[in-house]
Amino acid sequence: MKQIITIVVLCFLFTSCKNEVLQEPKKPISKVVMADIMYDLAILEAIKFQNPVSLDTLKINSRDFIFKKYKVDSLQFVENNAYYAANYEEYKQMFDQVTTRLEQKLKATDVLIANKQKKIRAEKLKKLRAKKKVDSTAAKP
Repeated sequence: MKQIITIVVLCFLFTSCKNEVLQEPKKPISKVVMADIMYDLAILEAIKFQNPVSLDTLKINSRDFIFKKYKVDSLQFVENNAYYAANYEEYKQMFDQVTTRLEQKLKATDVLIANKQKKIRAEKLKKLRAKKKVDSTAAKP
């Protein structure tokens, strides 16, 4: 009896230790396109979090928009996402690419904001100086 249990357990262990966890999806999405989709979805989630009204005014489902942009459907995306998630290293690389792109976009946005703020400050200073000049000439008899 012990031998039968041992054989069954060993058979179970050998069959359960397959390398391929999930089969490749019927309609595969390349890693590059998958990373692009994840990037766009991250941007939309950030917009939704920061200003939820902005997407509501468009009256479109942002996920559907992304799926149409890349010509995939939601089921295809879910199957591919699960497939890539099954391989941790590759999935992590994809997320690292997305994170890098988001950080680059953040830096570029910070530079634009800083430049815009400098321009606004310069305009305010210019107006203030012009006002002081007008006030100083008006005060002299």
